[in-house]
Amino acid sequence: MLRGPMRRVFRFLCAFVIVAVLLPITTSGTVLAALVLLPLPASLPPANPEVKARVSHIYDAQGRELASFRTFEQRVPVKPHDIPDVLKQAVIASEDKRFYSHGGVDVQGSLRALWADLRGKQYVQGGSTITQQYVKEAYLTRERTVGRKLREAMIARYIDRELPKDEILYRYLSIVYFGDGAYGVGAASDSYFRKSVDKLTLSEAALLAGIIPAPSDYEPHHNPAKAEERRMTVLREMFDQKRITRKQFDDAAKEKIFPCCDLGPPTVPATVVYRRADPPTEFPYFVDYVRRYIIAHHGEDALYKGGLRVQTTLDPRLQLLAQQTVADQLDGTKPPLEMSIVAVEPPTGFVKALVGGRDFSAATGQVNLALGRCYTRPPARAPTNEPVCLDGGGTGRQPGSSFKPFTLAKALEKGISPEKVYRAPASYRICPGSQPGCVVRGGGSGGSSTLRNATWRSINTVYVQVIQDAGVKDTAELAHRLGVTTVSPDGKLPNGQPYSQLLTLGVAEVAPLDMAAAFGVFAARGTQSPATPIVKIVDVNGKVLEDNTARAPKRVLEQAVADTVTDVTRGVISSGTGKAANIGRPAAGKTGTAEDNADAWFVGFTPTLSTAVWMGYSDARRPLLRIKGVSRVEGGTIPARTWKAFMSQAMEGVPVTDFDKPAPIEPIADALKRQARQGFDPGERREPPEPPAGGPYVVAPPKPPVTPPATAGPPAPPVSVVPVP
Repeated sequence: MLRGPMRRVFRFLCAFVIVAVLLPITTSGTVLAALVLLPLPASLPPANPEVKARVSHIYDAQGRELASFRTFEQRVPVKPHDIPDVLKQAVIASEDKRFYSHGGVDVQGSLRALWADLRGKQYVQGGSTITQQYVKEAYLTRERTVGRKLREAMIARYIDRELPKDEILYRYLSIVYFGDGAYGVGAASDSYFRKSVDKLTLSEAALLAGIIPAPSDYEPHHNPAKAEERRMTVLREMFDQKRITRKQFDDAAKEKIFPCCDLGPPTVPATVVYRRADPPTEFPYFVDYVRRYIIAHHGEDALYKGGLRVQTTLDPRLQLLAQQTVADQLDGTKPPLEMSIVAVEPPTGFVKALVGGRDFSAATGQVNLALGRCYTRPPARAPTNEPVCLDGGGTGRQPGSSFKPFTLAKALEKGISPEKVYRAPASYRICPGSQPGCVVRGGGSGGSSTLRNATWRSINTVYVQVIQDAGVKDTAELAHRLGVTTVSPDGKLPNGQPYSQLLTLGVAEVAPLDMAAAFGVFAARGTQSPATPIVKIVDVNGKVLEDNTARAPKRVLEQAVADTVTDVTRGVISSGTGKAANIGRPAAGKTGTAEDNADAWFVGFTPTLSTAVWMGYSDARRPLLRIKGVSRVEGGTIPARTWKAFMSQAMEGVPVTDFDKPAPIEPIADALKRQARQGFDPGERREPPEPPAGGPYVVAPPKPPVTPPATAGPPAPPVSVVPVP
C-alpha cells in the first residue's frame, strides 16, 4: 500500500492524467488544470530584468537614417494614490470584472472561456486575469506554450496571496502597454492627453482601458474609428456592471475622440487626443508603413524597445519623385481630394516608393491611404513570406476595371483564349428581377468582341460573361493569391455574402500597395516576392530578425499565363483606354473607374517597376467631377497622366527592357488550332513595335530558385446569366 508522500504523488498523477484527457489543450483548460492540480510555489521567481529601452533606427536603401522609434518617456513618476478610481474601474470592467473576488486565477472566467473555446466562439474578457497579465509582463517571456501558461497561473495565485489587490493593480498599470510607444499609465496619460494620470476623465479612462487588449488595433491616432468603438464598449461594460451611473455613461458617450489640434479646438464636448511629438521625417508615409509592418511581423516591443537597425527598401529619388508628383497633381485642389502612388520592384517585392496622401498630419488623421483597410486582424507575428494586410486607418477603395486583369488571368488558367469572341451588348443582365446591380452597362456597342479587345476597351458587359466562365470564387482566390489581401480567397464579402459577377468590375475594396504588388506578379512572369519595405532587420545583439536580400520568389501563376496577361494589357496603353499612360517604352497596365466615378486608378508596370496610382476623396465615396479641367475623372485621365509623369522620370537613365513573348498556353493553343481548321479568324490585333530591349532597372543578383507552382482548385460551377434582350 502506498503511504505518505508516495500516495500524494500517485493521486496527483492520476488527477493530472484525468484532467489532461477531459480538458482540451486550450489556454482556459491549462489554467483550470493548474488551478486544480498544481501546488503554490514556495517563492516568486526572479522578476524580468528591467531592460533599458533602446532606440530603433530606420534607414533607407542607401544607408541614410529616415527615422527612429523609442518608448514614450514618463515625465512624472506615478504613485499608487495618483491612479484615479475611474481608471481602476474602467480597467477592471474591461479586463477582469471579478478582480477583487478571485484568487489570482478566475475559475468562473476560465470556465466561460473554455466553453467559448469548445464552441469555437470568443469570450469578451478571455481567461487571463489582471494578475496573470501582470505576471506575464513582469516575470515571464511571451512564448505561447502550455508550460508558460502553467507557470503564469501558479505565480498569479502566489502573488494574489502575498500582495493586496490594489498593489497588484498598481503594478500592472505601471508596466502594461498602451500603444504608440507608451508603457505604463503615466506615460499613456502624458502621451495621449498631456496631463497627469490623476486628472483623467471617465471618457479618457475608458479610452485607455480599451487600448490594452490590442494596442495596434485600438490606438486612437492610427485607428480612431476602432478606438472610438472600443471606448464605447468599455463604457457600456462599466454601466452594465453598475460601476457608473446612467448620467455618467450618457455624458461620457458624447465625448467622441477628437484629434488635436490642426483642426482647431473642438466645438462640442470631446475626448481630445494629442499626438506624441516624434522627430519629423522627410518621408512620413513610408516611415508609417515601416512602423506598421514591423509591429505586425515582430511586435511593438521590438520596435519601441529593441534597439533595431532597420535597412529599408526605400529609394530616396523615387520617393521624392512620388511625393512631388502627388503634390503637382493635387495642386490647386483641396482636401479631402487625395491621391496615392506606390511603386514596387517586381523581381524582389521591394517597395521603392509609397505615398498615401497629400499630407500626413493630424488634420488628415494621419491616415495612410496607400495601405487601405483590413477587414480581418492579421495573425500575431505574421509570417514575412506571405502577403499580409496592414490597416492604414482609412477606408478601402474600389478598383473598378483595374481588377479585370485578375479575371483575365483566371480565364487563361481555365483555358479561355484571349481571342475568344463574346457578345458585347450595351447592357447585360446578371440576375433576374430589378434589384440594384442586376443590369451591367458599359463599353459594349451591341456587336461582339474578343476578350483581348474587351480588355483594351474595358467592356464591362463582356467581362461579366468572362468571370462567369472563369468562376467568381476562383477569380477571388487568384486575386488573393497574387497579393490582394482584402479579397477573400473563399469568395465572400466581409459580411459573409458571396461575391457576385460584379467582382470583375472592381466592387471589392483594395489598397494601392496590394494592386502594385499584384500587378508586379505579371511583370515577374508569375513569380511572387511579397511586397515589403524591409531589406534587413538586426536587433541590438546582432541577431538578424528578417533578411530579404536573397529570398526565393514563389511561383503563384504559370509563366505562360502571366506573360499572356502582360501581352494583352500592353494594348491598353498602346491602343485602349490607357493611351495617356504611354511612356514610349514597353509597359502594360489597366485603367479603373469605380461606380459613380468615386475612385479612379491606373495600375501599370514595366519589366522592372510596377506602380499603382489612385485618386479619390478620403472622407466619402463621391464623384470625381470637374477636377483640373476634367469634367468626369476616369482612370484614363488624371490617374493615367499621373502614372506617366511618375514613370517617365522614374525610368530616366534606365536601359529599355522589353517583355518576354508569351508561350502558348496548351489549352489555348489547342483551341486556336481547332478554330484555324474551321476557318475561324479571331481578328487578332497587335500593338505597334516597341523600342528595342536593353538592361534591367536594377542590377539584380543571380535569380534565386523558384518554388513549385501553386495548385489551383476545381473549377467553380457555372453561373446562370440572362442577357438583356
